[in-house]
Amino acid sequence: MPAPACSVEAAISPSPGGSFVSDSYFPALEADSLFLSSATNASSAAAAAVSHWSPALSAALYKIDGWGAPYFTVNSSGSISVRPYGADTLSHQEIDLVKVVKKASDPKSTGGLGLQLPLIVRFPDVLKNRLESLQSAFEYAVQSHCYEGHYQGVYPVKCNQDRFVVEDIVKFGAPFRFGLETGSKPELLLAMSCLCNGSPDALLVCNGFKDCEYISLALLARKLCLNTVIVLEQEEEVDLVIDISKKMGVRPVIGVRAKLRTKHSGHFGSTSGEKGKFGLTTTQILRVVKKLGVSGMLDCLQLLHFHIGSQIPSTALLADGVGEAAQIYCELVRLGACMKVIDIGGGLGIDYDGSKSANSDVSVGYTLQEYASAVVEAVRFVCTSKGIKHPVLCSESGRAIVSHHSILIFEAVSATSHETTPQVPSPGLQYFVESLTVEGRADYRNLYSAAIRGENETCLLFADKLKQRCVDQFKEGSLGIEQLAAVDGFCEFVSKAIGAYDPVHTYHINLSIFTSIPDFWAIGQLFPIVPIHRLDEKPVVKGILSDLTCDSDGKINKFIGGVSSLLLHQLEGNCGGRGYYLGMFLGGAYEQALGGFHNLFGGPSVVHVLQSDGLHSFAVTRAVPGQSSADVLRVMQHEPELMFETLKHRVEEFLPQDHDNGMTNASLANCLAQYFNNMPYLVATSSCCLTANNGYYYCNDDEPFSAAGEDEQWTTNCVA
Repeated sequence: MPAPACSVEAAISPSPGGSFVSDSYFPALEADSLFLSSATNASSAAAAAVSHWSPALSAALYKIDGWGAPYFTVNSSGSISVRPYGADTLSHQEIDLVKVVKKASDPKSTGGLGLQLPLIVRFPDVLKNRLESLQSAFEYAVQSHCYEGHYQGVYPVKCNQDRFVVEDIVKFGAPFRFGLETGSKPELLLAMSCLCNGSPDALLVCNGFKDCEYISLALLARKLCLNTVIVLEQEEEVDLVIDISKKMGVRPVIGVRAKLRTKHSGHFGSTSGEKGKFGLTTTQILRVVKKLGVSGMLDCLQLLHFHIGSQIPSTALLADGVGEAAQIYCELVRLGACMKVIDIGGGLGIDYDGSKSANSDVSVGYTLQEYASAVVEAVRFVCTSKGIKHPVLCSESGRAIVSHHSILIFEAVSATSHETTPQVPSPGLQYFVESLTVEGRADYRNLYSAAIRGENETCLLFADKLKQRCVDQFKEGSLGIEQLAAVDGFCEFVSKAIGAYDPVHTYHINLSIFTSIPDFWAIGQLFPIVPIHRLDEKPVVKGILSDLTCDSDGKINKFIGGVSSLLLHQLEGNCGGRGYYLGMFLGGAYEQALGGFHNLFGGPSVVHVLQSDGLHSFAVTRAVPGQSSADVLRVMQHEPELMFETLKHRVEEFLPQDHDNGMTNASLANCLAQYFNNMPYLVATSSCCLTANNGYYYCNDDEPFSAAGEDEQWTTNCVA
């Protein structure tokens, strides 16, 4: 198979009149029409495949119908549509995500909101549907299993402490007494405030390590007629509760967190089992019961809490853990406690990859209904067999409630690869070969011979050896950079010619992974990432994602499905004047709270979108610009106002007035203020505050500015 040799000849041409190499090395090479014909046929077949692509094929490729059901689908235009009411969404109620991005990012002068990407799009309708679906699943399980108690959940605010998320959950959950769970004093303060507008029967579950302030605040919440439960995480906390409650004259409601023997073996199982971070052993629980009895407060012990671990993979593990906890609950009743509630904690998982697998950290092998049924049946069986009244069932299913409602949108601004083959400079390939060592020339001859014989693996072996020898020569200083580039191109073309070349492009995204997708960097958590448009076109480029930070970890090279690259579309002319937009889905839990400020990139812009009867079926009800450069500087204790004044004085001191070219000190100061007030992310060239002209820079004064950067958040009620 002489194809590689002829292809190399086409890629790296000798100087005019020269041969490939001297006759003492190789015979002359001729073009291989078979190879060229095969390449042409392959290109034609690929073009035909692209032309027959459809949105349904994209949905299958990216597994959207798996992880996205019932909230996300691909519409006939090739864009992602959001179904705000899940399976009950009518076709005219679907929201085209690209139209939302256009509304948010278009300039105000054209009817947009003028927000800069990256952008978080929140759908409160989806949040409400998730909450109602969870409640409905437990209500159905209670009824079908003849359970004599009821379900009453709480939302753990640590999953997403955003004010509007928490307030919406309290509002949406009020009809079924849905409450909140906290793990710190600030979380308790926000929960107390929000629950003042919620159901009076909603639980306020206080978890986490506690000091006297935390316990005093929880008891104050009890005085304010909030249904507060102090859950003991450590044995010594019972002494504080007994002492402080007597001093404040408040009769507390107490819970205990039990360390179960049941252990979750997956990545998230480290918080479960006997060696888990939180909870009391059976021995410690018995001592707590004794102390409460001596203090005349055993009737205050009313709740049992436990946590098997996040992302519980199967209902078998779930039923085992819940059954063990139900036995402890019954024993506490036997010992005289006035038990009323079993809090099963978190663990209701999300199917991030659509595989519905019970053997994966990014999937689960059950439905929402199967989860609820497993919990209800496990508690019912134990309590009925022991003759114990069925308790109220509580869960802390934060991930399952908030993950779906939030989508992170970001733009790929460029893509790079090593696919372009460099040309050997004059006097051509002969000069290049003659510059090699004796061993390098031998590798070159062996590579040619293997290509003639059609031995592809041997061909690759000698290509790699040749490349390494050239690298060694370059390090020694005996080979120039042009020759090193030539051998790179030569070896890549050999790989391509024999079908072993499979380039992966790097797509540069206008995002900080450390800020917006921290769980990927920290624990390798995978999220569905897909283009939100052009899904009626076949994606033909294998790509990985590289962010803006100056950090080698700022890349995404692992994706759902166990692949190390993602099929993407080519960036062609910036997609007809608009960007190439990607979406990270199912990231509504934890990512915003855990994000940092690496390289001082701040949080994204945020819009809240409700379904409406308008032209495009949605209304933007709230829009918040992302953190400005001034905002992130303040986080690190800098003072942007003083920094601005310092730079303004510097302008006045070192730059002369140039009224003829419009470069006044005032205009430059104006531009500096805009830099402080703008987001740290990349902007289009046309949006730059300073533009070059004949070596000078001029300020674009079209946009107002504020040196302090205050009052940047605003609210809108615009219908698209």
